[in-house]
Amino acid sequence: MKLHCEVEVISRHLPALGLRNRGKGVRAVLSLCQQTSRSQPSARAFLLISTLKDKRGTRYEANSSSLKGFLSAVRLAHRGCKVDIPVSTLTPVKTSEFENFKTKMVITSKKDYPLSKNFPYSLEHLQTSYCGLVRVDMRMLCLKNLRKLDLSHNHIKKLPATIGDLIHLQELNLNDNHLESFSVALCQSTLQKSLRTLDLSKNKIKALPVQFCQLHELTNLKLDDNELIQFPCKIGQLINLRFLSAARNKLPFLPSEFRNLSLEYLDLFGNTFEQPKVLPVIKLQAPLTLLESSARTILYNRIPYGSHIIPFHLCQDLDTAKTCVCGRFCLNSFIQGTTTMNLHSVAHTVVLVDNMGGTEAPIVSYFCSLGCYVNSSDMLK
Repeated sequence: MKLHCEVEVISRHLPALGLRNRGKGVRAVLSLCQQTSRSQPSARAFLLISTLKDKRGTRYEANSSSLKGFLSAVRLAHRGCKVDIPVSTLTPVKTSEFENFKTKMVITSKKDYPLSKNFPYSLEHLQTSYCGLVRVDMRMLCLKNLRKLDLSHNHIKKLPATIGDLIHLQELNLNDNHLESFSVALCQSTLQKSLRTLDLSKNKIKALPVQFCQLHELTNLKLDDNELIQFPCKIGQLINLRFLSAARNKLPFLPSEFRNLSLEYLDLFGNTFEQPKVLPVIKLQAPLTLLESSARTILYNRIPYGSHIIPFHLCQDLDTAKTCVCGRFCLNSFIQGTTTMNLHSVAHTVVLVDNMGGTEAPIVSYFCSLGCYVNSSDMLK
């Protein structure tokens, strides 16, 4: 019976000598062993601690352990009882047994990619770049300790929703693949609480779902060299976002909630920004429809909703509702105006948006009523 773990051996004599233990464990294989001799027919139990430097190991007579199963087996063997679980012989540990202790693995070529061998279960950082992957290897999704996953420079077209089961994942690099979307399922997974850095550069993404803005822990987002025609309308909900790069896309304007961002770095260079329209787009309803009134009431009062309560298409309408400059919401009855915004108002460092040295970009504003439009007319000048 073997247990792969970190072991720290502490001497009780150190405090009496005025010394302190170094307080750091080492990767080791902890084995429960039995040894018999002619003088002592009953089996003696030992704990054998083997490290990479000491493969033969150091023996300790069995005593209590924090692991229940291991402790139970030690007690049975120590009392001379029959141990039903398999126990190890007193043999040196192989070097290969320490490979599972790896926390980082970097693979940058097809020939080095493991086809018949699993990834070490203890990995926290895995990079598999330039490996020609067309899909995410399902073996990666079993690495529950993974914090950083780099799948850049491959040919991946679609992401499995089970990536969201990696509850500790903080960094996800998908740069230079063939992705066309980022699924709603991923946006609503445990990534909401863990994901800090996301790189989707050099893909074929045209739009991100409005649920993307539920990734509230995002601090660094890279969307360069895609085919984006719009940001998610609720992008202002990414309250922790500090670095945003979306250069060389096809953005004609910025959504109204872009004003709510507080960035340290912003790069929107090379987008196809349009000139603000002189006249507003008026889509006011008089009187408001029942759908419009109900939607405004639900959103203003923050009444919970979901597809288990109302039809799915109504949930989509509520998710994509527009926010008026007054803070209220509107669905299909609004006035739309476009103006320019100096990007320094939302970011400390701004990369020029064009070769002319500009730092302004068009932004859309919505007004839920004629009164809101008149009172905010100065912002459109």
